[in-house]
Amino acid sequence: MRAVLLSGAIALVLSLIGTPLAIRILVKRGYGQLIRDDGPQGHHSKRGTPTMGGAVIILAALIGYAGAKAITLERPSASAILVLYLMAGLGLVGFVDDFIKIVKQRSLGLRAKAKLAGQSFVGISFAILALQFENDRGFSPASTHLSFVTDTALDLTPVVFVIWAYILIAGHSNGVNLTDGLDGLATGASVIVFGAYTFIGVWQHGQSCAFDASASAACYDVRDPLDLAIVAAAMMGSCFGFLWWNTSPAKIFMGDTGSLALGGALAGLAICTQTELLSALIGGLFLIISLSVIIQVGFFKMTGKRVFRMAPLQHHFELKGWPEVLIVVRFWIIAGLCVILAIGIFYAGWVTAK
Repeated sequence: MRAVLLSGAIALVLSLIGTPLAIRILVKRGYGQLIRDDGPQGHHSKRGTPTMGGAVIILAALIGYAGAKAITLERPSASAILVLYLMAGLGLVGFVDDFIKIVKQRSLGLRAKAKLAGQSFVGISFAILALQFENDRGFSPASTHLSFVTDTALDLTPVVFVIWAYILIAGHSNGVNLTDGLDGLATGASVIVFGAYTFIGVWQHGQSCAFDASASAACYDVRDPLDLAIVAAAMMGSCFGFLWWNTSPAKIFMGDTGSLALGGALAGLAICTQTELLSALIGGLFLIISLSVIIQVGFFKMTGKRVFRMAPLQHHFELKGWPEVLIVVRFWIIAGLCVILAIGIFYAGWVTAK
């Protein structure tokens, strides 16, 4: 438990003091955000704001986790290392995307095929590796069973699991990416989401079947729940520190570097804590915003008309005249309500299994 607090605190401090340093470096090098001409007109004032700040979130989380392990003299677990690998790997893909946008002054960054190839390699390699590294009880970081609040009876088989894991990873990473459109929106929502996974990891550790020889139906067969809580706490702390500088008016943007990494961490935690389907509700705001894009594109292709003034959803409300801060705070409230409902369902699943 001490390591959970340490990882969050270290990541928070590093992100809080490291972000202004990153701002100075990025401004000096001229690494500013490009703004698409077809976006809301109010966003043009943000042109030139330093981007790629997600690198600070990634580094702070990695050092926060490593620092907590060094202080407590505990060995890292396979589950935690794999989630951090997924986060950092997708963050690297996003970093290349951001770098191309800035250097080549091309607002769309990486070509679609190259970006997909990078995401696919990281996601699929994570899924394959997550089925390895069994512990002394025979549990690997991931299970081939489809999970909700814990594993269900439906065994996907290894091949189908890898496909399912990739879909989950792509969905969450692109969901956070679409949400990252207003100052502090994705960062604040991520703080809430990773707070939920910190609680889930701690709870699963306290109710682990490894502590009870009778292994009642209410316990959890998760390989490294406490270590996953340490990772989630590090992610929460790094996002909290970054939010101080990313909130309106933002001094720095996380870019694809941050949004893809945060989505990857969310997906990795969902897979390794056996809460895959529940993660759609825990990250409910990301799902809602992703659906708004799907609905907009699908309806336009079928009818030639738009459902929203603009997608993703946050821009619809911008064009309706809502102030940016009002949209962000109300969307944070939605994210919080989704997490509260998800935690309630998670706890209810444990109660009914007793």
